[in-house]
Amino acid sequence: MTGLSRTSADLDPRRRRILYRCWHRGIREMDLVFGQFAEAEIGRLSDHELDEFEAIMGEDDHDLHAWITGAQPLPEHLKTPLFARVAAYTPDFDPVTKASLEARLGKTQ
Repeated sequence: MTGLSRTSADLDPRRRRILYRCWHRGIREMDLVFGQFAEAEIGRLSDHELDEFEAIMGEDDHDLHAWITGAQPLPEHLKTPLFARVAAYTPDFDPVTKASLEARLGKTQ
């Protein structure tokens, strides 16, 4: 998925703002993680979860990317069920190389 596919017509103003912010983070990888999560979950999040989600979104994108990909250990304050749900929406961050393409296509050298 590369962009917004969910309509925001049925969302209250706060959820609309959050959905927009999720797809306009500044780093495409984080757009994909947060955008995909928001499209799937924004309508079901409680007010408390929305507060927590906005706090997570307030973290630096480079730090979030490192935590979600496992490049850096996750800080204690983010070891929550909601963060785990967000992180489950990780797109494929692996760089595309000739070897990775061949592996995906089942080709051997």
